[in-house]
Amino acid sequence: MIFQKINPTEIFENLLNLKQITFEVTDACNLKCNYCGYGDMYFGYDKRESKYMPFHQVRLLFDYLFVIWEKDRPASEIPMTYISFYGGEPLLNMNLIMAVVQYLDHRHINRNFVFSMTTNAVLLDRYIDYLVAHDFHLLISLDGDKAAQSYRSDISGRNSFDKVYKNVKILQNLYPAFFMNNVNFNSVLHNRNSVEGIMTFMKKEFNKRPSISELNTSGIKPDKLEKFEKTFRNKMESLMLSGNCKKISEELFLSDPRTHELLLFLFQYSGNYFKDYNSLFIDEENFTVTPTGTCTPFGKKMFVTVNGKILQCEKIDHSFALGSISEEGVLLDLNSVTENYNYYLEKMEVQCKSCKRKKSCIQCLYFIPGIAKKENPVCPGYMGDAAFKYYAASCMDYLKNHPHLYAKIMNEVIME
Repeated sequence: MIFQKINPTEIFENLLNLKQITFEVTDACNLKCNYCGYGDMYFGYDKRESKYMPFHQVRLLFDYLFVIWEKDRPASEIPMTYISFYGGEPLLNMNLIMAVVQYLDHRHINRNFVFSMTTNAVLLDRYIDYLVAHDFHLLISLDGDKAAQSYRSDISGRNSFDKVYKNVKILQNLYPAFFMNNVNFNSVLHNRNSVEGIMTFMKKEFNKRPSISELNTSGIKPDKLEKFEKTFRNKMESLMLSGNCKKISEELFLSDPRTHELLLFLFQYSGNYFKDYNSLFIDEENFTVTPTGTCTPFGKKMFVTVNGKILQCEKIDHSFALGSISEEGVLLDLNSVTENYNYYLEKMEVQCKSCKRKKSCIQCLYFIPGIAKKENPVCPGYMGDAAFKYYAASCMDYLKNHPHLYAKIMNEVIME
């Protein structure tokens, strides 16, 4: 493989074909979840000051992007961009959300927009009709039954389950087709629930298969480590402890960590997958690759904080902002973005070249401790010969015990 750094043209192409823009419309929230990524267990984000994003800030960004989108032709004939609303709790700033929807509905541009939102559903009953009318895609945060939801309490410390459950049921009963097609759930795994409990509850109550997330393991304050360790639960371990492990694993499919690892392994090492026609004829040793599992800037999405910082995604430390939106407009220097990204690549290049898992790397540069400091960071995802042999053997053993997954992955995932 030939290692290559990124260039400003690549970032511009990403902006031209931008798949998703996520706006942190407020840092205020009507819940105070015990494990919140913006709570007292974590650092790496701007101070929460109950701010609300103003419409002019959003409009400045669109004005900047419209110039790019109208001047140059995207790769697809009519590209689609998801406009996502995030928080805090985004329904607290519904006036902004409605203003954005109206603005884009009346803007004549050769691009389709799809609206989505991550919400705790506490205020869902107030805006159900509007969200349905504008075909929003909703990701509702719900950790399972009442006991499982107990970490998601309101400002007074009361469990939010009754309110959230009631609102979700209202939506399900009023608009069953919308609920089936547009509503999904995200459940955080912790020491008061389990993979089996979450799956059972969601299927019984809503006939849904939720995404199940572990607690964020980076940016933990040293003095909160004990609290984190008490609360954290490993998804794989929780799955293995379930009484119906095999059945639940089948339902999870790629959400099962083992099956997801198998997908990556088959994708890169089976010899039966080709990205395009050229890869059928070119020796992979002559492929040009960027040595990292990190997305290129804006390759998947753009995240804009309530303070106007522009980042690659909502998971990254706010100190890694690529640009900003000020009263004067959008400040986004693609040359500077390129230089910073390549600087991080240079720090890891020696390790990347010798890593045996470089073809299927999943390590994000921004989560490597010390990557921005004047030191030589060590990649936690690095694999030498022994570690890679163990990884490959584990994938093959899992496939041997679950042979049907090969056809399922090839037919339902890769071929599609």
